[in-house]
Amino acid sequence: MAFDDKSSSRNERTEIGIDQGRFKVLFKQIAGFVARRIVCPLQVGDSVRVGERFGMIKFGSRVDVLMPLTTEIRVGMNQRTRAGETVLGVVPE
Repeated sequence: MAFDDKSSSRNERTEIGIDQGRFKVLFKQIAGFVARRIVCPLQVGDSVRVGERFGMIKFGSRVDVLMPLTTEIRVGMNQRTRAGETVLGVVPE
């Protein structure tokens, strides 16, 4: 299952790093037992924009987001989020 701690090393996954210049963010897409498949059209060096979708996983999968320690978190525990719509956090100027 994707929520298992060891799933991040055993299950299919992608790791996407975004370097904004002032800060970096890392997204880890981890496929769950049912999904076992991640679709991610990005290639190394591709540019992305705020709110742009960069991959798709379903059915019990998870996404870990690693942000700078100074990030002001805008979501709460167990809050439902929507790709491309929900602001997870804001990095101060």
